[in-house]
Amino acid sequence: MPAKIFRPAKTAMQSGKAKTHLWVLEFDQERPRVIDSIMGYTGSGDMRQQLKLTFETRELAEAYAVREGIEYRVIEPKEATRKNVSYTDNFKYTRMQPWTH
Repeated sequence: MPAKIFRPAKTAMQSGKAKTHLWVLEFDQERPRVIDSIMGYTGSGDMRQQLKLTFETRELAEAYAVREGIEYRVIEPKEATRKNVSYTDNFKYTRMQPWTH
């Protein structure tokens, strides 16, 4: 069963970088999900899909996958680019766009 190794990005609901420094090994979906006809719940008999293993480094996650014989792919993290902006930049004389209320 294939798996993916990645470092999660921060969610839109948080401003900090909590839980983004760990690497995660997550198994891919093996069987399609089934919708229960009576209750409408979505279910699956695939128990490995519920697993999320966390590792301190990418190398540890890859070593675990090799040791356990798991096919894996690595998804490289995208680093966020931050612009240094200041509130006073809104009032500069060299501002290209007009400032409005």
